[in-house]
Amino acid sequence: MSRLCVYVDTKALFHLPEGMIYLDGNSLGALPLGVAERVNRVITTEWGDELIRAWNSAGWYAQPRHVGDRIARLIGAEAGSVMVGDTLSLKVYQALAAALDMNASRKVVLSDTGNFPTDLYMAEGLIATLGRGHQLRLVAPEEIEASLSEEVAVLYITEVDYRTGRRHDMAKLTAKARALDIVTVWDLAHSAGALPVDLAGCGVDFAAGCTYKYINAGPGAPAFLYVAPRHADGARAALSGWMGHAKPFAFELGYAAAGGVERMRVGTPPVLAMAALEASLDIWDRVDIKEIRARSLALGDLLIAEVERRCPSLKLVTPRAHEHRGSQVSFAFAGGYAAMQALIARGVIGDFRAPDIMRFGITPLYIGESEIVRAAEIIEEVIAGGLWRRPEYQVVNAVT
Repeated sequence: MSRLCVYVDTKALFHLPEGMIYLDGNSLGALPLGVAERVNRVITTEWGDELIRAWNSAGWYAQPRHVGDRIARLIGAEAGSVMVGDTLSLKVYQALAAALDMNASRKVVLSDTGNFPTDLYMAEGLIATLGRGHQLRLVAPEEIEASLSEEVAVLYITEVDYRTGRRHDMAKLTAKARALDIVTVWDLAHSAGALPVDLAGCGVDFAAGCTYKYINAGPGAPAFLYVAPRHADGARAALSGWMGHAKPFAFELGYAAAGGVERMRVGTPPVLAMAALEASLDIWDRVDIKEIRARSLALGDLLIAEVERRCPSLKLVTPRAHEHRGSQVSFAFAGGYAAMQALIARGVIGDFRAPDIMRFGITPLYIGESEIVRAAEIIEEVIAGGLWRRPEYQVVNAVT
């Protein structure tokens, strides 16, 4: 299979409305053109003609493991170590529960104040359910390394901060954690499909991520869970669902976990959503994540330079250093929400995160230099011209 040239070849593989500059792929990726055909085939040929036989004849039942292996190549994971299905919240819950069980004598879950709130909510809920005296300890992102100690059970962290785009050093933090017998759980929501990840090389214990952002699998697309092979046959499956049973169709009354990462299956696979994910992965099979990363950094540098030159009132909150940032550029601005609505009305789609962060995702598969420069021009029109002050842009939508 021939390699695709990023942006030159890949932009044509996505549906992008005419005149729109889409800088929100860090929240929901654009639609790959192959999705409609793939999902339609599942509906009409597999479901329509095969009916329930398709669980076997079309491979639906094995889909979570098969698709997991395709994602594994994107995140530096070993074959057979990634399971796809359910939501990211469920997957981080499973990972954290298994990690705490492996380090039962310790009671501290260490995370940072930049972690995605849902991850923290799931940790709080799990801790309350267990009732074993665990503590969720939050420190500033830059204090994580110094806070690792022998009282910490689990390092529970998102590699790239969803607001600022700040990136943690996975290799360095994981190495120190392992030296202190701390189990690691990494959230890759803003990493997978955005930058090279090396879970196996870093020695990560558990990781989870979503596929609707940079991987472009669509709204509500299934999440994935990585379990290091050294733990796969011993990790406790906290959510002991039917599909994670060793013999699900024996219908035994007692639960017996399946071997390996299969035990981390929970509910019935979302077959239609999985089909959309597979169509997106067809693109990823033909591109080089290192090239994606190089172009992302260059485009991010360009956006930073253009916006700072044109709009000094916007404060950059994303690290300038390449090694410290993900694939988004964020600016703080007191009128950020209204300004983003004004941009969206003019065809530049980014998003807003409270209290004052304007986010712009850099997705090289369908964004190039010309779009970046034009976006900066429109940002200048909105900010310098005070267009964001108009009443219609002050109305807060349910989804920001």
